[in-house]
Amino acid sequence: MKPRARFPFLRGSFAPKQSTKPLATSACSSLPGDDSNVRDAPDARKAFDEISSRDAATGSGRALFDYARRGLARQALDHFVDVHRRHGGRVGAATLLCVLKACGSVPDRALGEQLHGLCVRCGHDQGDVSVGTSIVDMYMKCRCVEDGRKAFEGMPERNVITWTSLLNGYVQAGAHSDVMALFFRMRAEGVWPNLFTFASLFSVVASQGAVDLARISNVVSWTAMINGCIQNGDIPLSAVHFSRMREDGVAPNEFTYSTMLTASVASLPPQIHAQVIKTNYQSSPTVGTALLHSYSKLCSTEEALSIFEMIDQKDVVAWSAMLTCYARAGDCDGATNVFIKMSMHGVKPNEFTISNVIDACASPTAGVDLGRQFHAVSIKHRCQDAICVSSALISMYARKGSIESAQSVFERQTDRDLVSWNSMISGYAQHGYSQNALDIFRQMEVEGIEMDGVTFLAVIMGCTHAGLVEEGRQQFDSMIRDYGITPTMDHYTCMVDLYSRAGKLDETMNLIGGMPFPAGPMVWRTLLGACRVHKNVELGKLAAEKLLSFEPLDSATYVLLSNIYSAAGKRKEKDEVRKLMDTRKVKKEAGCSWIQIKNKVHSFIASDKSHPLSEQIYAKLKAITARLKKEGYCPDTSFVLHEMAEEKKEAMLAMHSERLALSFGLIATSPGTPLQIVKNLRVSKTTRLLTKKVSLNIDEDKG
Repeated sequence: MKPRARFPFLRGSFAPKQSTKPLATSACSSLPGDDSNVRDAPDARKAFDEISSRDAATGSGRALFDYARRGLARQALDHFVDVHRRHGGRVGAATLLCVLKACGSVPDRALGEQLHGLCVRCGHDQGDVSVGTSIVDMYMKCRCVEDGRKAFEGMPERNVITWTSLLNGYVQAGAHSDVMALFFRMRAEGVWPNLFTFASLFSVVASQGAVDLARISNVVSWTAMINGCIQNGDIPLSAVHFSRMREDGVAPNEFTYSTMLTASVASLPPQIHAQVIKTNYQSSPTVGTALLHSYSKLCSTEEALSIFEMIDQKDVVAWSAMLTCYARAGDCDGATNVFIKMSMHGVKPNEFTISNVIDACASPTAGVDLGRQFHAVSIKHRCQDAICVSSALISMYARKGSIESAQSVFERQTDRDLVSWNSMISGYAQHGYSQNALDIFRQMEVEGIEMDGVTFLAVIMGCTHAGLVEEGRQQFDSMIRDYGITPTMDHYTCMVDLYSRAGKLDETMNLIGGMPFPAGPMVWRTLLGACRVHKNVELGKLAAEKLLSFEPLDSATYVLLSNIYSAAGKRKEKDEVRKLMDTRKVKKEAGCSWIQIKNKVHSFIASDKSHPLSEQIYAKLKAITARLKKEGYCPDTSFVLHEMAEEKKEAMLAMHSERLALSFGLIATSPGTPLQIVKNLRVSKTTRLLTKKVSLNIDEDKG
């Protein structure tokens, strides 16, 4: 029978659309119905026919669900078609779930296609993962594997049930290689299998005669139990089950190992890795990729690379996992090289691969130009609008200070996740656009976007940079009172920064004293920096003592305290700090600055003369300093050793690494080129002032 003869109320063709709402309950057998006492199908039909037209929709649902409960799929479908023809109107998600399930039970491909179209017309395909999953399941049960795959790919939000439905369809179709490939992709996207997923996978293995069915059952049970413990956050119990499994004579397989490796415990990967080598699973793509993900969390690039090289068949998931490891370690060069090799091997990147390499471009030593190149790569592969890619672009541009580019991507997004919102707020806040940060935050409030601790951290940071003490205090209180978010050490550190920058050191100490947990190093380091600015010697001494109790070998603490004493004219105390550094053999960390010109990173240290253009760099810096001094620029030398002559103090400041990088940037680029300099230490106030003045006279300094 032709589709339109059965379903004349549908018009046109429809393609599956994306869904964004969370999973809803979707089992026909559990749907409510007040006519459960109806004894047989004819009685159910009679009961429905007696219902008045104004209650037709409710009665239709009850009768439909009763047909479904009794396993009368064809009667349920005929009933649904008849009622919809007579009454029309929008069909609810629960009804569609029921008829889709019935359609797969018959099965009826033609009717299923029209039901899919009805889902699109009613908008349920856009807002309900359960409806999308039912569409995939229906197609698979109708043996329409390609249609099911298309419906699956049209869903940006998928859960383990969606994946399992797709896998089952491929299992029934005998496409075993596709089943394993899909499973690897499922794991790469962060979806963990359940017992039913494992059952499908091991049925493939069993059909190939690779293992004994009874042993498979034991492995599946143990693996599912281990996975359940990990999902519930009980990592120790998962390790106990893993040990007992082997004690019972059940050998772990590749899925067991990969499941154990999902546990976020630093000590587990090396232990599991040793077991993997003993059982000769190190070349398995599944286990190898899981090991890569585990070591990437530890930023162990060398271990990850050795594992990567042992994997026999490297698919896009394995390449992406290796790239992720470099990205998490902040090694942009390593990530870029992996991406290039991947392309040379003919492996096409997906949106997750590209988002990971863009994340790597956000590392401090990477230049924004490289990020722009990978932005172009995302456009070439038509995945720039994928939420993971666009969010990564916003985060990358915001961190690199290219706020206009971040804003452009943000405004073009049709679907935003929390990462996008938070990255945009953080970017505005970090680069001094506090009002813009607050505007984005208020837009989130208006649109009802759920916020988290990172959101408020960024907002308070924006208030800090703008000196909006009261606004920051209100946001902190609102986070706790209105949103039920418990402040972390980072939130308290940001509040300490808010108060101390404004010179409210007494309020800062009251806040620290009222914290529900002991103040950590970042709290005291922030306070110590404020004491340096406000020349509060006693409080600075207290902050330094607290900080040194945590990190006795941190050179920055000694230097800050020494500078506080130096600015206050306390030479004796300053000398004592320096002697303490010598006694404890603490070496001051050398300042280093980086600047990228034409895809090449140039590094500088203080008084550096190793660069090929060193002579021109110092000449340019001397000329800039002389011009600015004529215009009234006076460097702040209060934090330099007092026994030095003023000229020597200024000479020391002039040779700071960031000034050398700035001078090189001016002679190596054309006028109007933005310069981005990264430093491993805090940039001094006098250098910030010099940079600002140079920026105002950029054309003259470029000449």
